[in-house]
Amino acid sequence: MARLTLSRQPRKQRRAYYRAPLHRRQKLVTATLSRELREKYGVRSLPVRKGDKVRIMRGDFKGHEGEVVEVDLKRYAIYVDGATIKKADGTPVFRPIHPSNVMIVQLKLDDKWRQKLIERRGGKKEEAGE
Repeated sequence: MARLTLSRQPRKQRRAYYRAPLHRRQKLVTATLSRELREKYGVRSLPVRKGDKVRIMRGDFKGHEGEVVEVDLKRYAIYVDGATIKKADGTPVFRPIHPSNVMIVQLKLDDKWRQKLIERRGGKKEEAGE
């Protein structure tokens, strides 16, 4: 996790993490890229977005691959298609997953700002048009 404040005290880091504004939270909801994507774009991790395909690496749904249905910045959680649990009345509900526990296996690149971010951080000028 990136340092949110100049202080190194854990209590102040924790406080800054939970009180972070939305534009900072977007950067904190990042996940690592698969080896193929790392080599292709020269970037180690990116913020998770709705539409990305991810593989869950930890927890009850380990090994499951699915599309990100929603990114909840308030809870620092993402919801993956197929990662559901049943409520007491039987209705399925998405299980919140922390982005650090997933790996992005396919990027959604229909956004020009995301392409610019990859070029800026990775330095590779490969065509980003999947």
